[in-house]
Amino acid sequence: MTTSKVTYQGNLRTQAIHLQSNNQIITDAPIDNHGKGEAFSPTDLLATSLASCMLTIIGIKARDMDIDITGTTAEVTKVMTANPRRVSEIHIIVTFNNELDDRTQTIFYNTALTCPVAKSIHPDITQNVTFKCAKPL
Repeated sequence: MTTSKVTYQGNLRTQAIHLQSNNQIITDAPIDNHGKGEAFSPTDLLATSLASCMLTIIGIKARDMDIDITGTTAEVTKVMTANPRRVSEIHIIVTFNNELDDRTQTIFYNTALTCPVAKSIHPDITQNVTFKCAKPL
């Protein structure tokens, strides 16, 4: 089953349509690579997908543990390098909306590192994940 359809719109912009839901994502090339920077760049989506995947899989684990993590956020920083131009690092700061004991934090941290996107990203890309809550790791 096809997942999405991506159409080049011109001027370094694409439109991606998720075929099951018909939701759309627009991408623009970043300003530092000849683009307008008016939307996520494809590499922004890569980094953001990692955070989204981590929160989703933590959410599954939290639900199984009867813990509500609604409102938990992830701040994403993508670091680019040249020659070749590529993502070299992704930094994610996960901030939980409630207190978590050390055991729960460890479970969630290890869960995050096993999300499918984390396991799909090339090992040369550094994934730096930090948790913030009442008792940081």
